[in-house]
Amino acid sequence: MKRGVDYIGVGVGAVIVDDEGRLFLARRGPQAKNERGLWEFPGGSVEFGEKLAQALAREMREEYRVEIAVGELLDVVDHILPAEGQHWVSPAFICTITSGAPTIREPEKCTEMGWFHPDEMPDDLTQVTRVNLAHYRQRLRAK
Repeated sequence: MKRGVDYIGVGVGAVIVDDEGRLFLARRGPQAKNERGLWEFPGGSVEFGEKLAQALAREMREEYRVEIAVGELLDVVDHILPAEGQHWVSPAFICTITSGAPTIREPEKCTEMGWFHPDEMPDDLTQVTRVNLAHYRQRLRAK
């Protein structure tokens, strides 16, 4: 049985912010689980028995060779993709990199990465990233 397809999956996301206020995005590669070719806040699936923050830190280590500090919960998004037959619940956390510089370690899952100002994001964002970004922008305006 496949998570997100045969049962609801949990996928956790990192809204990584640098010292200049830019946000880290990755473009989903040809072997990504869904929404291939679109830009996203990176993350991954939560394994059985794993806490959300642990899963997020593990995914960032595995996929980008960085250590992160997982901060506050930004939001939880219903990530339902009828055309792809998938259903995920996706909490996203505001994070910072504590060591390392992002490097693509799984080029089949990520083809490109970059840092973007919140008001200068690419148009081709994943569904969940669009929602996360709207909530992040609301948070910035509230400060």
